Amino acid sequence: MDKKENDFNPVTVDVFDGNSLGLFLKKIDFSKFNGLIPAVAQDYFSKEILMLAFMNEEALKKTVETGYAHYFSRSRNKLWKKGETSGHTQHIKEIFFDCDNDSILLKVIQKGPACHTGHKTCFYSKINNRLFVNSGNINESEINNKNTGVGEEKFYSLKLLYDFIASRKGSDPQKSYVAKLLKGGPEKIGKKLQEESLEVILSAIEGDRDKLIYECADLMFFYIVMLIYSDIDFFNVIDELKRREGVSGLDEKRAR
Repeated sequence: MDKKENDFNPVTVDVFDGNSLGLFLKKIDFSKFNGLIPAVAQDYFSKEILMLAFMNEEALKKTVETGYAHYFSRSRNKLWKKGETSGHTQHIKEIFFDCDNDSILLKVIQKGPACHTGHKTCFYSKINNRLFVNSGNINESEINNKNTGVGEEKFYSLKLLYDFIASRKGSDPQKSYVAKLLKGGPEKIGKKLQEESLEVILSAIEGDRDKLIYECADLMFFYIVMLIYSDIDFFNVIDELKRREGVSGLDEKRAR
């Protein structure tokens, strides 16, 4: 007799050293796919599914030890680190395993696109499903709304904004404002930063909340353009902010 679903309680496995890592690996069932398990990579911030690959025990071990996703290539019959040639690495934030202990979910910070085609995710193709069953509880308009995303809140972040602006690099300056700014170099971008910084200050002094929000958005936009011009990755700035965690601002300034 199968156990009821609520008989299974969430499990957290602490991995602090080689012994605990070994115990964790023994918990995972590699027997069903000839020594492999499916591993799904999910964007830590947007929750978007990025890719599906396979791991053997060594790949999972390397992933846990290094904090970067490693997989096993069935076509090349070898272990590989995601991004080892492209630089599009996956930094691990969390690792989950399923109720049967035979599948892995990686929540990752993806650097660059996840797919070898250059798309952000490998799942960029979809079917136009016309086989929906219209039950008595769901009407046609509700189904259409679900398909079109009506009413859904789209995830947004500064990382997505960075990626969007970076995608304009190399575009025609006559057709893209970002490309025009990048062509103008640090002098043109810096001038915009000066102008927007002053607008932010003046808006704060005036107490105009809506204008302050608007000008801060402009300022963030031009900061990101400067980062892209200087070939500085978004996460380089995040890493610097993380480095300062727990450090007094006065101490950090004196240490410069």
